[in-house]
Amino acid sequence: MAVARRIGVLVCTDFDFISLAVTSAFLVANRYAGETVYDVQLVSERGGLVPSGLGAAVHTEALGEQDGFDTILIAAGVTIPKLTPGLAASLRAAVPSTRRLAGLCLGTFILGDAGLLDGRRATTHWRYAAQFRERYPDSRLEIDKIYIADDHIWTSAGMSAGIDLAVGMVERDHGREIANSVARGLVMERRRAGGQAQHSALLDVDPRTDRIQGVLAYARQNLQQPLTTDALAAEACLSPRQFTRLFRAETGTSPAKAVETIRVEAAKLLLEQSRLPVEQVAREVGFANRERLRRSFVRVYGEAPRVVRRAAGPLAVL
Repeated sequence: MAVARRIGVLVCTDFDFISLAVTSAFLVANRYAGETVYDVQLVSERGGLVPSGLGAAVHTEALGEQDGFDTILIAAGVTIPKLTPGLAASLRAAVPSTRRLAGLCLGTFILGDAGLLDGRRATTHWRYAAQFRERYPDSRLEIDKIYIADDHIWTSAGMSAGIDLAVGMVERDHGREIANSVARGLVMERRRAGGQAQHSALLDVDPRTDRIQGVLAYARQNLQQPLTTDALAAEACLSPRQFTRLFRAETGTSPAKAVETIRVEAAKLLLEQSRLPVEQVAREVGFANRERLRRSFVRVYGEAPRVVRRAAGPLAVL
């Protein structure tokens, strides 16, 4: 039986409850591992009740009175948390015996204020890029990443990206099979690698009605099909003219442009998380050839597929 790794989730005052969702990744990992491989505990500077941004509080243990944490993750709220001298001392004292320290979203600022990001790569929520660069000039901010692991320091972007970070930790500890099982168990649409971008181009295509949302879902599930306007209109049970008018009214773009964006984002995911040749990636997502993929990629992202693949890290090869 494996010795359980102790996970401490350090809760800052006025934390947001979504930041505690990281605990689910470790608890679900216990289930799929068939034993307790993670022992998760909520901690704070002094222990006791810590209020959330909503006012409801959670019970915590005092960080300084605990030892033997394998990993400490810092959970914050929707504003930059304040680092007290006592918390800074506790974190620095934990560094020698703690295998990983992680800042979730704005929790990254706690690591920075403690001097733990100097000389390291890091990320945080994109809205706070300017503040981060001003406060930590000796850290290399990579604001386009959803999470980063730089040796024993991990940081994530928006709070939901903390779940991706936690699943990434599970993969590092127990392998891809269990990590994928955890992602499926959490009903994650897909397990995102750390190198993926924070911003999705499809966030700008946000239809109001189920009819158009259903068409976009159909397109995502049938990328190798032609996905012509006529075909999408038939899926929506509308004439092509009615469909095009409604689609543009709800999304601000044409069906053809939306399909292009869906194909390009699917290609980006394959480039980041697979070793498939670019030509095959193009076919998998419905482009006729590599050159058509390249042209669409440049239109949507402003850079070529090879740039994204190179930035994704050692998994991807040309």
